[in-house]
Amino acid sequence: MVKLKVKKQKENRFKLWFMVLPFTFCLLPCLCYSQPVSSSELINNAEQYDGKTVVYAGEVIGEVMARGKFAWVNLSDGKNSIGIWAERELLKELVYRGGYKVRGDWLEVTGIFHRACLYHGGDLDIHAQALTRISSGRAPAEFMSTSKRNFALALSGILFLVFILTQVILRHKNA
Repeated sequence: MVKLKVKKQKENRFKLWFMVLPFTFCLLPCLCYSQPVSSSELINNAEQYDGKTVVYAGEVIGEVMARGKFAWVNLSDGKNSIGIWAERELLKELVYRGGYKVRGDWLEVTGIFHRACLYHGGDLDIHAQALTRISSGRAPAEFMSTSKRNFALALSGILFLVFILTQVILRHKNA
């Protein structure tokens, strides 16, 4: 009886491995790169990443371009920007979009990378599956440097003195 249990356990393990191994090998081509990949790496190694799930992080720049239930948004990691195609629902938490005077929200996107997307005219893009806001953007505080302020005050003082001197000279000529 004990030999029969041991034999059945071995058969069950064999059946389990027989089912798990093919399933595992089917999933190996769908590698997910869990560390954010840089835009330079995606562009330079586009063939390697094509069709794979990648994680990419960057600042939202420009406008969100709505297209029905989906939208385009550009993320820049400081070197290049990559277009992200996402459901509008995923983008509802965006507050700041980067521009000349605004620092955009920093997002991490997980999605399928396409080096030449058939749906979008052959463009390089990422079809987002998940978006996470890493940090919120902000409008930078504007301030004048002290050297510029002092220079402006000195010029104003000189201009005021020139104005006074011209008034005195004109009155002296007319008198």
